[in-house]
Amino acid sequence: MYPCLWFDGQAKAAADYYCSIFKNSNIIAENPIVVHFELNGNKFMALNGGPKYKFTPATSFVVECNTQEEIDHYWEKLGKNGRYDQCGWLDDKFGVSWQVIPSVLPKLMADPGKAPRVIEAFMKMTKFDIQALLDA
Repeated sequence: MYPCLWFDGQAKAAADYYCSIFKNSNIIAENPIVVHFELNGNKFMALNGGPKYKFTPATSFVVECNTQEEIDHYWEKLGKNGRYDQCGWLDDKFGVSWQVIPSVLPKLMADPGKAPRVIEAFMKMTKFDIQALLDA
C-alpha cells in the first residue's frame, strides 16, 4: 500500500523535489503519466492527473524528527515557496501538507503532568522547538 499524489502536470518536478530533500530517496520508475519514487524507504506515486483535484490539509504527511537540526532542515526545505502554519504544519510549493514534528512529542503528550504545559507551548509555535517543549 502506498499513497498516490495527484498533480496538475508537475508529478516529475514534485518527485525530484522530494527526493532532493529526504535521505535515501530515489525515482523508481517514470512515464509521462506517473512517477514512482521512494522517500526514506516509503513508496509514493505521483500522477499527472490534471487540474480537477487539489490537495488539502485534510491529508498530510508526518515527518518525525529526532533533532532540532532535522526539524530545521525539513521545515525550511519543504516549506520553501509554500506556506507555514501553526504547530509544525506547512504546505509545500505544490500544495501538499506536511507536519514536521519532534519524535519526543508523543512521550511528552503522554505525561499527564507535563502535557498541558507542552500543549500551551506548542500552540504558540509554528516550527517546533524541541528544547522549549522539554522545558515546558
